[in-house]
Amino acid sequence: MQRTRTQRQQQPPQAPDRLDGRSRLILIVLLAAQFMLAVDFSILNVALPVIGKGLGFSLSGIQWIATAFALCAAGFTLLFGRIADLFGRRRVFLGGLAVLGVSSLVGGLATSPEMLLAARVFQGLATAAVTPAGLALLTTSFPEGPLRQKALGRSGALMSAGFTTGAILGGVLTDLLSWRWAFLVNVPVALAVLLIAPAVIKESRPAVRPKLDVPGAVSVTLGLLALVYGLTLAGEHGWGSAGALIWLGAGAALLLVFYAVESRAASPLVPVGVLKRRTVAWGNIAGLVAFLTETSLVFLMTLYLQEVLGYSPLAAGLAFSVLGAGTVIGGSIAPRVIAATSTRTTLITGGALQAAATLSLVALGDERAYILLLLAATFLGGIGNMLVIVGFMVTATTGLPDGEQGLATGLATMTQQIGITMGTPVMSAIAASGTGVLDGVTTAVLVNTALVVAGLATTLVFLRPTANPRPTPNPRPTPAAD
Repeated sequence: MQRTRTQRQQQPPQAPDRLDGRSRLILIVLLAAQFMLAVDFSILNVALPVIGKGLGFSLSGIQWIATAFALCAAGFTLLFGRIADLFGRRRVFLGGLAVLGVSSLVGGLATSPEMLLAARVFQGLATAAVTPAGLALLTTSFPEGPLRQKALGRSGALMSAGFTTGAILGGVLTDLLSWRWAFLVNVPVALAVLLIAPAVIKESRPAVRPKLDVPGAVSVTLGLLALVYGLTLAGEHGWGSAGALIWLGAGAALLLVFYAVESRAASPLVPVGVLKRRTVAWGNIAGLVAFLTETSLVFLMTLYLQEVLGYSPLAAGLAFSVLGAGTVIGGSIAPRVIAATSTRTTLITGGALQAAATLSLVALGDERAYILLLLAATFLGGIGNMLVIVGFMVTATTGLPDGEQGLATGLATMTQQIGITMGTPVMSAIAASGTGVLDGVTTAVLVNTALVVAGLATTLVFLRPTANPRPTPNPRPTPAAD
């Protein structure tokens, strides 16, 4: 009896599973910022031709409106995630939001291509700062366990729903008002978060500030920039183009240099030990596949709806509201599935559901009645995809001390950005190789399904089955608070 009582006293206190008023407010503020960033990824897709005509972009120059943003958002994410760890996550979060608000205002008022592209560069840099800092604040504000799983579930759902909402909102704003509102809509949201966040979110940073790994930062940033630019060229000119291959090769070489630098650095940007963790490595692989496949599937279905079924851009965007509903449901149930089973089981269940739903789209034809199949498949696929995304976020950030949460979320955010950036060029090149639009879309859907299955296989093989882990204690003192 005495031994049992002692064992109970030594057990760590159970993490709370309910949000109090302050925690709920913190969650709302952080999710509002994350949702706005997710909307930004797709809100200009429908408006690009209109923007090009309005500001005098050349036909080849229009793609730089998206590329300028993607290069910075993906290339600088890991660097800013580490800077947030070192100098304060709230500081980087608020500073990035301020830059995002100003650059969105400049973009909405742009009078020349140069002015708009400058705004897009700063929007990308702001996104690279705010996203990992915001996710790190989210994970450090809620302890490992039910609360963090709920927070990450809602964050993942809003990220995916925001991508879909962006496509719808971009069409609505462009048709009813002006493409400029696709930029200006960010300004009041950023301002509201900037006014509320300092009062509810505490600063989070390590008690002892290590040095910034400059060689590592330079090599990984240049490597990611080269990789994303190579992917962009591949989507534009084909995967056999010399320019794409050169930039992709340079990106791969620089990332190998980065790994070598980190193996020897005294204060590495990314400790090699973290990269070798199964949860970090294979969790991020699962996330990469999830973002690559689902965002590129939106592109393929947009192509199908407009080019095969003859839907307008606005109608095509509205069709994806069903996908958005699926992602919201998936994000809502994912924490319960994780709590009832494990993150590995959640990843496997979600991947299997997404693969089956995606494969069913091979049956699409050229009659409008096939819209019912599309809606049902994207709804179920959205649920499965969100189970994977939430499982990925929990897996990739579990078991690390608070001092490394900015690094973990920076890696997870980089995975998200690269997945979103890679997906469309890959599927665009595959779809363009078909004898017709429908044939090309069908081939690309098959490849998309194969990628989902490959991601599912890596989880089955390389992620060990474990119960939901207990939190790893933070070896450092509690982060300082302003």
